[in-house]
Formats: sequence, C-alpha cells, structure tokens
Amino acid sequence: MIAHVPATARIVERVQESNTIFTLRLEFIDQTLHSRYRFAPGQFNMVFLAGVGEVPISIVSDPEHETLYDHTIRAVGRVTRGLAKLKAGDHVGIRGPFGRGWPLQEAEGKDIMIVTGGLGCAPVVSVINYVVARRARFGRLIIMQGVKHADDLLWQTRYQAWAALPRTQVVVSADAAGKQWPWRIGRVTDMFREVNLVPEQTIAMLCGPEIMMRIAAENLLQQGVASKKIFLSMERNMHCAMGQCGHCQLGGWFVCKDGPVFSYNDVAQLLPVKGL
Repeated sequence: MIAHVPATARIVERVQESNTIFTLRLEFIDQTLHSRYRFAPGQFNMVFLAGVGEVPISIVSDPEHETLYDHTIRAVGRVTRGLAKLKAGDHVGIRGPFGRGWPLQEAEGKDIMIVTGGLGCAPVVSVINYVVARRARFGRLIIMQGVKHADDLLWQTRYQAWAALPRTQVVVSADAAGKQWPWRIGRVTDMFREVNLVPEQTIAMLCGPEIMMRIAAENLLQQGVASKKIFLSMERNMHCAMGQCGHCQLGGWFVCKDGPVFSYNDVAQLLPVKGL
C-alpha cells in the first residue's frame, strides 16, 4: 500500500465517456511498484493533482486480468475538473489502495445481484469485470442500473455485451427517456419484479444514492434475502483515507477504512438519519 506520500503514475490512455465523465488508465512510473501493486474490487485510490489537491476515486479494473488500472471520474469539483484537463502522458499522484472491498470470495457459487442508481455505478464495475472473467465460479449475474435521464447512462455497449453473457440478466431503466430509449422507464427499484430471485442463493451489492440503496435493501429483505447478504458502497467526504481526520465518519464507522463497502447490518440504523 502507498499510504502517506503519493507515488507518481503516468496516464497511458484517456477516454471521454460522456460530456462530464472520463476514464484515466494509469501505470506507476516505478515499474517495480507497478508490478507489486494489488487491490480488491470496491477499493479506492486517492488521486493527487499537484497544486490542486486529491480526491478518492474507485478502481474499476479487474485486479488480476489487467496490467493497467482505471479510474472513471466525473468532473464536478476543483480537483476532478483539473484531472479532466489531463491527457495521455501526463502524471498524477496515487495513494492507496484504501478501504474494504466487495465480498467476492463469499459470493462464489452464489447468484450476484448488482443494483446501482444515478451515476454511481463505477464502484461495482470492477465486480462485473471480475465475475465476467471468472464466470464459472458464480451463479446468475443480475445487473440493474437506474438513471434519471437516458443521457446519463454510461457504457451502453457494455450493458448490451453483458446482457448477451450466459446466466446474466440486465435491467436498465431511466426516469425520463426519449423514443429511442431501448430499455425500461421508471425507477430501478420498481423493476425488481422482473427478476426471479432465489433469496437463499442471492448476495446483493448496491451502489448509488443512499435513499435508493435503502429502498432496494428493504425490497430485498421483503423478498427473503438475508440482511447479512446485502452490501452497500457508501460515500462520504474522505480526506486522509486512513481514519485519522474524521471527515468521513458515519456513526461509529470511518467510511475510508471500515468501508466503503458495508454490510446492511452495519448501517441499517444509520441510513434513515438525515445529515449523518
């Protein structure tokens, strides 16, 4: 782990995903460090831009099947807007990986249900990549993505490719969509009726706005999925990423080191509390 001082990484490729979202594909300048760098799906790095600051960004690559690692970023603040101006060959600083990832070893042999909302799908893309590359180890793969508007959906071709995989179901919905929208219209949590869950066989991974995750978790509980088999990726304002500054505190937890992935049992009582 690179904990305190950022290590220099080179942008090998930059991909513009949408008007405000882009992906940086990186490698460490120090090739020994690059060969030793390890992460788990669901973990994040602190990405540093000299003279501007650093931000926590999820790693979306497969940890074992890719030699480079990707960060998909939305340009919404000072640091991310600065990162958006970079191009291939430019350098950034990296600290990490940090946090607790998704329980993929526990998920082996199970059906995996992934529910995401809004633009918050990046933390689970690494899970999808991981499962697709090791398809025989897992049961059904159910991918549910909801967006406010059809234009917000990233990676439409990826969803189409995922839907064509064996034992895979993809349900994509938009609150508002035009005539050319090929998927569902409505809230993603209203689409659960389209999925024939086997509750005792299912492990759920949720990511997106907290109200969406809470509604999705309650729906899954009603269908018989055990609370200990529901996991959520939480977001807070992370500064140090090591549980020292306290900015990301959630009740008695620190999201940066105790999460960002939590069991529903850990946070069920905290989700309804506004401003926490």
